[in-house]
Amino acid sequence: MSAARTERAAWGFVSPALAAVGLFLVIPVFGALLLSLTDFDIYALADIRNMRFVGLDNYVNLLGNPLFWTAMRNTAWFAVLGVPATIVASLLAAVLLNSKMVKWRPIWRVAFFAPYVTTLVATAVVWRYLLHTRYGVINWVLDGFGIPPVDWLGQPETAIPAILIFAVWKLFGYSMLIFLAVLQTVPEELYEAARIDGAGPVKQFRHVTLPAIAPTVLLVSIISVATFFQLFAEPYVMTQGGPAQSTVTVLYFMYEEGFKWWNLGSASAVAFILFLCIFAITLVQLWVSRRLGSET
Repeated sequence: MSAARTERAAWGFVSPALAAVGLFLVIPVFGALLLSLTDFDIYALADIRNMRFVGLDNYVNLLGNPLFWTAMRNTAWFAVLGVPATIVASLLAAVLLNSKMVKWRPIWRVAFFAPYVTTLVATAVVWRYLLHTRYGVINWVLDGFGIPPVDWLGQPETAIPAILIFAVWKLFGYSMLIFLAVLQTVPEELYEAARIDGAGPVKQFRHVTLPAIAPTVLLVSIISVATFFQLFAEPYVMTQGGPAQSTVTVLYFMYEEGFKWWNLGSASAVAFILFLCIFAITLVQLWVSRRLGSET
């Protein structure tokens, strides 16, 4: 088969996928970008002639909106605390489940991964009742130690940690599987050589495991940043953004702008600001990874 025929055949195979990506991703994204430059609202839904082109006004108004900055600050806290916690929890679980000393490893893998594949809204409702001030199991356990009940979801000081713990519990199983897969590719000969040199478990992890899985740590960190910057269902189900707007995230703010107040142009602008934030943080992560790689 000639090179031209091979190329045509290749394009024939990938064209359905490219068409689907263009139809369901590229065109909607481009449409949302145009929408963010208009004042599209409920009146424009009734009659498109009510829509006006406003340029960057939506972006300027957002930057002057205190609630938007509150949502950005809350989202940043979720990401700053949640990403390291997810990486540490998932990596620790993967290392333990990769060890031959742990019994019933398949059962533990299923147990750790099960929260990730369970319906998010259902698990959020269950956790909301676990954290209930009067009837929650957590406060019942604390009461056994003589600790008074805590209003976990009713106080700003405890609402973010409570949602954060739930989010890490819900998400770490996926990262655990990624780490577990790459840990099984690390040659056993490297660990044997390290043991011969007198390295204990901690030094083996530091000098053998971590260098071998460094690219995977970067991948998991990028995925985790994108995930925590897009938290929505957790605060929506558990706190509705409260108390005192302490759990309003950027995605929750975008939802209210678009579907509560019907400011669809403003909501589209929020989406693109969120995209730029995630994109910028990803670039920083890649830059730091290259710098650390060049220094080692």
